[in-house]
Amino acid sequence: MTVKIEKKNSVWTIIHSRPETRNAMNPESAVQLYNAFQEFDVDNSASVAVFWGEGGAFCSGWDLKYASTLSGSEALDVYDFPEQNENIIAPMGPSRLQLSKPVIAAIAGPAVAGGMELALWADIRVMEDSSYMGVYCRRWGIPLIDGGTVRLPRLVGEGRAMDIILTGRKVTAEEAFQIGLCEYLVPKGDARLKAEELANQIAKLPQSCMRSDRQSIRSQHGKSINKAMRNEWAISKKEITNGIKGALRFKKGKGRGGSKDY
Repeated sequence: MTVKIEKKNSVWTIIHSRPETRNAMNPESAVQLYNAFQEFDVDNSASVAVFWGEGGAFCSGWDLKYASTLSGSEALDVYDFPEQNENIIAPMGPSRLQLSKPVIAAIAGPAVAGGMELALWADIRVMEDSSYMGVYCRRWGIPLIDGGTVRLPRLVGEGRAMDIILTGRKVTAEEAFQIGLCEYLVPKGDARLKAEELANQIAKLPQSCMRSDRQSIRSQHGKSINKAMRNEWAISKKEITNGIKGALRFKKGKGRGGSKDY
């Protein structure tokens, strides 16, 4: 097994463990990661997932040794993306999954090529100060096929995305933090710790409401302001009842001053 799951309360840490390849992705790992995140999403006891690569590397991309054994584009037919199946497995595994729960990427070392696309797939990215991203597959003439051209512009803007994608240059953790490519910057060795700390904070909050807001953010791309706001209302209206209950708890002193007592 190249993928492990460690569960603590409602936080799952999903671990890719191919350290001898800097966690490069092969078909076995892709299937196991895809299945692990699907299992997380349907498990009622799970709230937040942390995605971490064992051995000091998040993911060095698609396994080029495996790729070199393929011949012709038909070798990738298994990954075709029919319109009627939005959650079909991708070459990098879970990058097409549209989960109902948040994922936090804990990034050490390289998150490059397809590994960068996996980091972009997450909701929040925590990078160690020695880690880095980059479209390193540019060097081999391999395109981005796991959402990189879609998600990167949405995070950092089209101009910055063009620069990073067309040049294939290294993006340090410091630069990533400055341009909004990651949300947290931590010392070397602390990414998993910080990601799990965040996951536990989020897991303590009212989950249904949080997931509604997350769904609204995820589904507003391409909509006009009015359509996006109607979408927000349609998604979140049902949560108002729960919010009123929360307001009553607040009135009684619950959750004040940042308390996690909801």
